[in-house]
Amino acid sequence: MGSPAHWPITRAPAYRTRPQTRVAAPADNALNIHTGWVRIKGQIETCWRRTLLSDLNSHQHRRRKQQTAKMCCSGFLKIMMFIFNGAIFLAGVAILAVGVWVKVDSGSLLGVLDNIKDAPAELGQLANVAYLLIGVGGVLLIMGFLGCCGAMKESRCMLMLFFIIILIIFIAEVAGCVVVLVFQPLAKEVLEDLSEKVVARIKKDYGKDESLTSLWNGTMEQFKCCGYRNYTDFHGSPFQGNRTNPVYPPTCCSTTETCAAIAAETSNVTGCFTMLLKLIEDNAVIIGAVGLGIAALEIAAMVVSMVLYHQIGNK
Repeated sequence: MGSPAHWPITRAPAYRTRPQTRVAAPADNALNIHTGWVRIKGQIETCWRRTLLSDLNSHQHRRRKQQTAKMCCSGFLKIMMFIFNGAIFLAGVAILAVGVWVKVDSGSLLGVLDNIKDAPAELGQLANVAYLLIGVGGVLLIMGFLGCCGAMKESRCMLMLFFIIILIIFIAEVAGCVVVLVFQPLAKEVLEDLSEKVVARIKKDYGKDESLTSLWNGTMEQFKCCGYRNYTDFHGSPFQGNRTNPVYPPTCCSTTETCAAIAAETSNVTGCFTMLLKLIEDNAVIIGAVGLGIAALEIAAMVVSMVLYHQIGNK
């Protein structure tokens, strides 16, 4: 086999070695745990911060929406107050005009009836209704203006004052409507009861008493009527005197010539009694229609003023 020097050199077989696992020291474990806890804590804080920020943004958003809604509601109420008070102002003008109209149109007739002795007290209610309408119309003019000012300045005091005065006016209007409704059915009966007294006064003083004569002339001229019932009311009056051919006031004839008996009879001019009844009926309808419209406006204005009053108080 030869000497060992001549033996073949062989390599040792390669062996696979397992990787050695490094055993962590206790200090390293504590550091890893601390790092993980810090990381988790940071994530929790970030999540919590985002949640709080989201809630805060949501709350602010809701608050902005509520504020926007309140501003829109307040603006709407102000606009409605302006509309209602503008309507109340115009209604005050209308009521004032109706009151003046009732007073002017019925003034001469009331003057004639006031000159009659023992006249029923109900007749004075016509004049009272006219005065009531004039007063209510004037106050509504002022309240329409004040209501607009109260809404513009957001004054709770002015709004409460507006509500109270409008409520008082509403009650006064209801009272006026009750007077008109109660008086209207009695009007014809009262005026018929006055017929004999009025005719007797005409026969006695027309043409002799200047104030009565001018009052009747103005009434007949204004309403295009003749006498209380018709032209026969002037028979035997001082206006005719001792004339053989009696004459009558010019309004008793449809012509401008001398109003003789035949012309007065053929003209067939309506008596002032009928015209007075028509005046009462027409005015009652107009007053009732205007009153209902104004009452609806006043109720709406009172409701809006109270809502705006409470909303201003909650700011």
